Amino acid sequence: MPRKLIKDGAIIEDTFLLLESSSEFTSQQDLLIPLALWNETKPLLKDHKGKIGIQVLGETEPSEFADDLAAVDLIAIDFPAFKDGRGYSLARMLRQKFNYGGELRATGDVLRDQLFYLYRCGFNSFAVREDRCIEDALNGLKDFSVLYQADVHQPKPIYQRRS
Repeated sequence: MPRKLIKDGAIIEDTFLLLESSSEFTSQQDLLIPLALWNETKPLLKDHKGKIGIQVLGETEPSEFADDLAAVDLIAIDFPAFKDGRGYSLARMLRQKFNYGGELRATGDVLRDQLFYLYRCGFNSFAVREDRCIEDALNGLKDFSVLYQADVHQPKPIYQRRS
């Protein structure tokens, strides 16, 4: 059964196949490639017709894959535990310092209570834990109506915005 995820405020089916080895894909599939396999797989993808994504951990230094940002449609940052906040910082760096404009997906231990804050750091897609209700999680993006602090989407805090 295809996995569902939240992308740009809607529930959709995930089209990406998580690659386990460099030999298990066809040229039409959308591929999510772990960073450990990325360099090995890159030469095989020159004629690839599907979308390409890289999966990284929050502890990954952006410099390890920054040269490839223009070549990928998706960066998936995996959260091994909900209490590991390094992925938030990585997302913000990718959006603000590296100007990454593609899909930025939170994967792993992703819960409803985190979605609003993940969005503010630059994530636009969320693979919510399978044991949680994705419809309820979608509501997590609307938890607050007034934002005081600056974020990736609104660079000015509320006191610097014009009414």
